[in-house]
Amino acid sequence: MNTRPKHAALGRARRGARTTEPADVRGEERTSAVAPPLSERDGPRDESGVFGVYAPEHAVARLASFALYALQHRGQESAGIATCDNSHITTQRDLGLVSQVFDERSLQALTGDIAIGHVRYSTTGSSAWDNSQPVYRGDRRAVALAHNGNLINAVELYNELVEQGVRFRSTSDSEIMTALIAGHPAERIEDAVADVMERISGAYSTVLMTTEAIVAFRDPAGLRPLCLGQLDNRYVVASESSALDIIGAGLLREIQPGELVSISDRGLESRQAVHSKRRALCVFEHIYFSRPDSKLEGRTLQSVRGRMGEILAQESPVEADLVIAVPDSGNAAAKGFARASGIPQDDGLIKNRYVARTFIEPGQELRHRGLRMKFNPLPDVVKGKRLVVVDDSIVRGNTTRQIVRMLRDAGAKEVHLRISAPPIRHPCHYGIDMSTREEMIAHGRAVDDVARELGADSLAYLSLEGVYDGIGTPRDVHCDACFTGEYPLEGTETANGKHALEELAVARA
Repeated sequence: MNTRPKHAALGRARRGARTTEPADVRGEERTSAVAPPLSERDGPRDESGVFGVYAPEHAVARLASFALYALQHRGQESAGIATCDNSHITTQRDLGLVSQVFDERSLQALTGDIAIGHVRYSTTGSSAWDNSQPVYRGDRRAVALAHNGNLINAVELYNELVEQGVRFRSTSDSEIMTALIAGHPAERIEDAVADVMERISGAYSTVLMTTEAIVAFRDPAGLRPLCLGQLDNRYVVASESSALDIIGAGLLREIQPGELVSISDRGLESRQAVHSKRRALCVFEHIYFSRPDSKLEGRTLQSVRGRMGEILAQESPVEADLVIAVPDSGNAAAKGFARASGIPQDDGLIKNRYVARTFIEPGQELRHRGLRMKFNPLPDVVKGKRLVVVDDSIVRGNTTRQIVRMLRDAGAKEVHLRISAPPIRHPCHYGIDMSTREEMIAHGRAVDDVARELGADSLAYLSLEGVYDGIGTPRDVHCDACFTGEYPLEGTETANGKHALEELAVARA
């Protein structure tokens, strides 16, 4: 039966949040009155980040919290950590940033030898507390799970499980995956996961914890990143190598598409659970999503993005006086553009980094001023200048349009936009919250038409060939469907929308 959690005062429960607990999990799972943070970024919305560690000699919850700080850019709606101590799984998760969800007191209460962590931006299901992770289920076995990606057959699996009598507490595809594994009849967790991997379709870089082991697995296309590191004689897994750096772990390698890795007191075990028909790492990991200090496909992304800027300058030269970046997303490409073009670079826009992810705009007046609170132009730098403004992408165009206007108001003579990615014209179904086609400014418009819409003197995008030249690996091992509409997985075009499970749950109620 449900009992009051041993650590009922963990984290922000002191603000009066209600606490509940699954039957065989010690810890807490809380509702919260905190509103989800808003992103003012006009580009693609971030996805999620995962982490797992098996290290009996270390304070694993603290390692997880450090790693989540390094992965915070991948999701700002919620954060969570689960640990295991003496065969009991404890979870703590809440809406908000890592610094808002965890403090010294709550981390001290999360004891054990094993930990997994998650930061979330919702791509299936809303940003409600029930959809925060790690997800816990204690069906046939106790499992906590953290997932980055999207299942494109989530509705089909949900209906099948509900018909079998399975009950869900959330409307995320991550709980569907958790339920399949937690209720699986296989004796070994690795066999259960391998079988479930054959049934699920879509993008999933996933870390799960039992009372004895960490299991990490990646979809056979490898759409989302996942890497393996070593800390002393123990092993860790994370969405990006920058999360390994912050805890002093070394990068061993990327977990391969379709691979299943198990970490326990037996050490490290691996198997190829599902064989890949086609590798399809998301190209936007190179362009924007992953941190510039992370390594992907053997290269540090700061240098990859700088190379993209150089190629952009070669493909789309312009007579100008100054190169400026839209910080921070355009920084590396702007440096590359300046190097290749010989045009001087300076900071023409100053970014307030304390506004972007935490400021909740309460009224119409502040909504109009929201962008100015994030970016402020420097008239002394831009006045009278022909500017090259470099950014990594444009989706809706609202922010870009306002930046162009602000620079002109600050005295810029000309504003030439240079984007280190091709035009985004198609939605993503693999773990990025992209707009619908109709919301995308490049959909159905020529480049010159987009430039006029944005108020720019000129606009040029990096070619798809230029993207792969910058990355240094071939197109046939990546997914670039947001540019081309060529989806690597069958059934993607008919995949359900972000809120399909919520609509289904309401219909069944």
